[in-house]
Amino acid sequence: MSLTPKTPSAPQTSVLSRRSLLRTLGGGALLGSLAACGVPAAYVKPGERAATDLSAKDRKLVWANWPLYIDTDDNDETKRPTLDAFEKRTGISVDYIEEINDNDEFFGKISPALMNHQKTGRDLIVISDWMCARFVRLGWVQKMDRARQPNVTKYLDPQLASPAFDPGRRYTVPWQSGITGIAYNRAKLGREVRHVSDLWASDLKGKVTLLSGMDEAFALLMQGNGVDITKWTAADFDKICDQVEQQVHDGQIRRFTGNDYTKDLVSGDVLACQAYSGDVIQLQADNPDIRFVVPEEGAELWADSLMIPDLAEHKENAERLIDYYYDPKVAAELAAWVNYVCPVPAAQDVLAASKDKDTAALAENPLIFPDATMRKHLAIARDITSAERVGFSKRWNAIVGL
Repeated sequence: MSLTPKTPSAPQTSVLSRRSLLRTLGGGALLGSLAACGVPAAYVKPGERAATDLSAKDRKLVWANWPLYIDTDDNDETKRPTLDAFEKRTGISVDYIEEINDNDEFFGKISPALMNHQKTGRDLIVISDWMCARFVRLGWVQKMDRARQPNVTKYLDPQLASPAFDPGRRYTVPWQSGITGIAYNRAKLGREVRHVSDLWASDLKGKVTLLSGMDEAFALLMQGNGVDITKWTAADFDKICDQVEQQVHDGQIRRFTGNDYTKDLVSGDVLACQAYSGDVIQLQADNPDIRFVVPEEGAELWADSLMIPDLAEHKENAERLIDYYYDPKVAAELAAWVNYVCPVPAAQDVLAASKDKDTAALAENPLIFPDATMRKHLAIARDITSAERVGFSKRWNAIVGL
């Protein structure tokens, strides 16, 4: 397999759709509202989640993922080297659909089938962990058979291996991971940024953006207050809302953004912002003055994860594909393209051994393979419960809309 990283021209488009803002109240709020009105819960019992598995005789699967979230051939974007190799190796045909542009939008697209015990037409999906938590709680995904996934068992990053919503990762497996921290333009700002509170400095007035999605934004802001985000409280949430609301009124925050914060940062309209680690690696290819920092108070480690929805007809094939991507050689090839935190630490040695200088350099990038020092400052936030989501979303979205 080739381990040549993608060219600098690709990154600008590859990050624009992947992690997106929370839509008003979202699918979780809808479910919360229904429950409050006495509508029966949509929970599916374990014994009702499986369909007859056709994998042995029907060598295919349907995989729904985000746009531009897999390696492609530089000369032919319709070719996906790692996926093509899987098909050739196993004889399993993969119908790869880039249909997920927003977590809540996709939730709304497939939830009617899942809550009514119907097939979704998909064997594998990739969504953000905060949304995965809803699916797991509702019983909308199937437990994986680790006997078919020795690579996952052996190579999954221990720091991602047991989130609160899915202890032991029996229902979810990280596809890619990342860090929500702060990006800034060192040359234009003229100083370093080390703390979340640095965003509120007077020389940044009107030059700061925050992420508009509640699930994407809140954890880092809480960490700035010294909160342990693995066990944050409603009072912690209210406090950051009060603080952000005040910064909006004071004119400190220019606007709230989706992934388009990258445009503001490159143009110089913004000097510091909440940002994702993978985006910044890609921006630095064209502008080395753009820096990414894990604040001294800490930063959020997140993941977008693979799940097998209820009644999937090719469960064994899906489990096999997931395990294939946990082969360190395959994970290394994927990491060289996407530039997010690789959930397979063993892939670092594969990249380091590359004869290609640029590829080998990726092995030393702590935003792809966090070192021990950085890991001490990373934490996975507990998810927002369905009972909390309606009220929290209403409060946050009111601030974003100011």
